[in-house]
Amino acid sequence: MPGANTPGSNTLWRMRTTVKDEPGSLASLCTALAGHRVDILSLQTHPLAEGTVDEFLLRAPGELQASGIATAVRTAGGTDTWIERADAHDLVDAPTRVLGLAARTALDAAELPLALRQLLGRCTIRSQPAPAGGGRTSDGVPVEGALDDTVMRLRAPEGGVITVERPYLPFTPTEFARARALVELDARLGPRLPRGRDVLTLAEGSDITVRRADTRDLAAAKAMHERCSDRTLRLRYHGPVGDADRYLNHLLSPRFGRTLAVQTASGRLVGLGHLLWDGDETEVAVIVEDAWQRRGVGGELLGRLVAMAAEGGCRSVYAVTQSSNTGMVAAMRGLGLPLDYQVEEGTLVITARLGETVSTGAGEVGSTSAP
Repeated sequence: MPGANTPGSNTLWRMRTTVKDEPGSLASLCTALAGHRVDILSLQTHPLAEGTVDEFLLRAPGELQASGIATAVRTAGGTDTWIERADAHDLVDAPTRVLGLAARTALDAAELPLALRQLLGRCTIRSQPAPAGGGRTSDGVPVEGALDDTVMRLRAPEGGVITVERPYLPFTPTEFARARALVELDARLGPRLPRGRDVLTLAEGSDITVRRADTRDLAAAKAMHERCSDRTLRLRYHGPVGDADRYLNHLLSPRFGRTLAVQTASGRLVGLGHLLWDGDETEVAVIVEDAWQRRGVGGELLGRLVAMAAEGGCRSVYAVTQSSNTGMVAAMRGLGLPLDYQVEEGTLVITARLGETVSTGAGEVGSTSAP
């Protein structure tokens, strides 16, 4: 297959530029691009108070560099031009992409941060929860949200604030309206999780069920904590054992990630796995009740979490643990992915770089059924 710079090959580019809101401005820009044999595959307009931001998907000759395209655009009157490589996913038109993101958000409350990231491109998303005790805070953000150049702030449905930052490219009012519409959809639909669950048979013959969990599982999660040893709680939460319960409401919230729960045939919760959106990074964490450790439960949870991260477009995940936590270290190695190890203030951080395909299981656990 020809390389990007091979004569006769083509390269896809995403480009934004601001043009004057007057007749002939866009025509001059299109003529300049055509002069360099650049095809315009799609065009979106983002109206501003003065001028218009035009967003293009371009197909250019492989030998034409980004600087050459930018120079042609500037000569034709475009300003504040931004350009980066695109791929085949960008060939989907904007309405289709937005409808797809809305459908994913409607099915799963935990999809909102991922949907916003896919809608807005490379950005950092952080959620500030509402105060403890059931109070609500706007943190100075009006109900309709606030847009300030490269930062947008949106009122989260539960009363917190969602902050989205994209330092390399200012947000347009059109993007702000789309993001706000996704958040409003999430608020109208309320708490929701996919109903699917897998029943697994462990090697020794016990059946367990793996399913999604949220804050409605808070009481069961606290009960599991009470059955865990102090060592298990310290290895998981890296702090005083008495503080373990106070993290659960945050960890179980779909606003901050996804949670998988493992329960026995009797319905008792014996394990939790968390996939946490940490700004523009993704953390994985697992805790398994002592009596159910070393049966493959932790590895099964970790494998499924990593598969969900890969499906969500994450390039890597990291786990924060201690070198003495041999179970977690072995589970990360069992993923079969490239790993990086870093010690920070006595804590071991293991980062797994995700490939294009990740197994949804963690290994030889047993048979599976999905009723």
